[in-house]
Amino acid sequence: MTRGQATAVEAEWQRFDPLEMTPLLSAALDAFYEHGFHGTSVRDIVGRVGQTVPSLYYHHGSKEGAFADLLELGTGEVAWRVKEAAAAAEGPVEKFVNVIETIVLHMAHRTRLAALDPELRHLSSESRRRYAERRKEIENLVADIVEDGAATGVFAVSVPSETARALLGMCQSIARWYQPDGPLGPRELADRYVDIALNTVSARGRRRLTTARQAAARR
Repeated sequence: MTRGQATAVEAEWQRFDPLEMTPLLSAALDAFYEHGFHGTSVRDIVGRVGQTVPSLYYHHGSKEGAFADLLELGTGEVAWRVKEAAAAAEGPVEKFVNVIETIVLHMAHRTRLAALDPELRHLSSESRRRYAERRKEIENLVADIVEDGAATGVFAVSVPSETARALLGMCQSIARWYQPDGPLGPRELADRYVDIALNTVSARGRRRLTTARQAAARR
């Protein structure tokens, strides 16, 4: 399979088509990614698409508003993907694999959006609260799967909630180093991180499951 090549049959939560964004919001994403929140000016954003300063205020209210809209876009997408991924599987191991896979795929395909997370501190308390609630939904879903796996004996973890938080932190860090034009494609990256995650929870049948996934990807 060539770098980044899709598997023969993909579920909706595995497919990453280009995001639908206005030119203005796309310009804001590029500017924030390149210069950070404080290093980006409204004039920089609108200048990239030949618009005026009032146009950003009209559509997003402020620079912070544009930033919050981007964070909402990113967290909204990963939230529906993890829910779909979990619902598509039966049993904690398969659910766990699907969820970790889609989170990593999101980080690889939406690197610029994911990289905005460390700038969260620049948002107002209300915007941070909405973002934190969405993040908590995802964390709780992963924690519930890990707890279910521990209760049924397929995972060996002592504190499921802390394990889930550690796994999400591991996945989130991808945005700090991943390069879409680098040697590692999203699919290869997801397979590696799924294997690491299964090791983290000491999943029984880990080798059988990962071998089956790799064989399916080669078909």
